[in-house]
Amino acid sequence: MNEIRLLLVDDHRVVRQGLRSYLESFADLQVVGEAASGETAVAGLEDWLPDVVVVDLLMPGGMDGIETTRQIRRLSPRSRVVVLTANVDEARVMAALRAGAIGYVRKDAAPELLLTAVRAAARGQSMLDPAIAGTVLQDLLGGVGKPDLTEREMGVLRLLAHGRTNREIAAELVVSEETIKTHVGNILSKLHIAQRTQAVIVALKKGLISLDEIELGSD
Repeated sequence: MNEIRLLLVDDHRVVRQGLRSYLESFADLQVVGEAASGETAVAGLEDWLPDVVVVDLLMPGGMDGIETTRQIRRLSPRSRVVVLTANVDEARVMAALRAGAIGYVRKDAAPELLLTAVRAAARGQSMLDPAIAGTVLQDLLGGVGKPDLTEREMGVLRLLAHGRTNREIAAELVVSEETIKTHVGNILSKLHIAQRTQAVIVALKKGLISLDEIELGSD
């Protein structure tokens, strides 16, 4: 079993220690680094090589969690970002998702929710705290109207929302990976979204998946 390498980014030491203690109690998780600021996290990426980075949004210094997420995704595309924060302001949630976060969990959520989000992120799957997901649907789709998706694009969207890679979708639909890449590009364009991780929110709005499926990290 391959361990999931974690980097914890939070300016409160007690929070980092609590997270380390909890997450490392599971055999498949290993905390390889801690950072008290976004700058420190970004500087250590090459040494830590994390699979998943758990990031707080509000941190001291010139780099907040949103910019930290953006820089991590730019410098280490293989590293997935899960936001863990007390901040549930809708604008910040959307900014974090647009910066490239694949998961978003409240600090007062059940610990199991963070565990699910981390494991889902390591598989390349999106997972939003259900209490947050419901608040951002209208914001994301407010100006979109009814998307003109083909039946095939609707099917691809559903698989995207469950975190499938292009290769996995191609295998399931028995088409080429290049064909799926084209479908994904068309979907993002028609829905006016920049990140494929935002497809989970769109799929929720359209009733293609349920909040229960997201919470369980269902395939």
